[in-house]
Amino acid sequence: MQRLSGRVAVVTGAASGIGLATVRRFRDEGATVVLVDVDEKAGAKAAAEVGGRFIAADVTSEEQVEGVFAATVEAFGRVDVAFNNAGISPPDDDSILTTGLDAWKRVQEVNLTSVYLCCKAVIPRMLRQGKGSIINTASFVARMGAATSQISYTASKGGVLAMSRELGVQFAREGIRVNALCPGPVDTPLLRELFAKDPERAARRLVHIPMGRFAHAEEIAAAVAFLASDDAGFITASEFLVDGGISGAYVTPL
Repeated sequence: MQRLSGRVAVVTGAASGIGLATVRRFRDEGATVVLVDVDEKAGAKAAAEVGGRFIAADVTSEEQVEGVFAATVEAFGRVDVAFNNAGISPPDDDSILTTGLDAWKRVQEVNLTSVYLCCKAVIPRMLRQGKGSIINTASFVARMGAATSQISYTASKGGVLAMSRELGVQFAREGIRVNALCPGPVDTPLLRELFAKDPERAARRLVHIPMGRFAHAEEIAAAVAFLASDDAGFITASEFLVDGGISGAYVTPL
């Protein structure tokens, strides 16, 4: 399919995981892709692979985020899709009883404030076009509780979900769609780093997934491509769950 032919897409956190799978899917769907990441080596490699443009940027910096979207419009004339995906889940973000204030703030800055900054920068440009699709990466934990807590991560994703809903409503009649993507656990380098060293933690999560496995990054990328395309033309202000049935389950299959 070439649902994004002729469109310009900006992806943050583009050098690995869901971001990398999405830039590949966007490329396959015909989009021109601008890749944004703090990892210059991995970002440049990914951009070369998909024939996109790489911009090294810290998405917690208002100046650098503004520069990303200004450079994109200068180079390509427009921004049709913004996938605000950058995020972290560091090991010092744990139970509220042990998570320090510095860890809390860092996760909030990367996971929530960066989405605010990206939306703030791209929406005026989409308003001038009269059209655009924004997809913000939240999480299924934005609507569920967990005893294996990552307190700041969970709170940040709840903020992304609420902000996306509000922006989707506010700009619906301006031709801009804003949706929160809510993935379940995804088999990415980040998840493997978190759980591969601790089989017990991984098992505690897998037992709650009706499908019995973690998602593949490509499956999440397919959902992003759908939300970016005109096939999702009547979808805005939504929490778009791609979670293998976790949020719908009471008891999972044996």
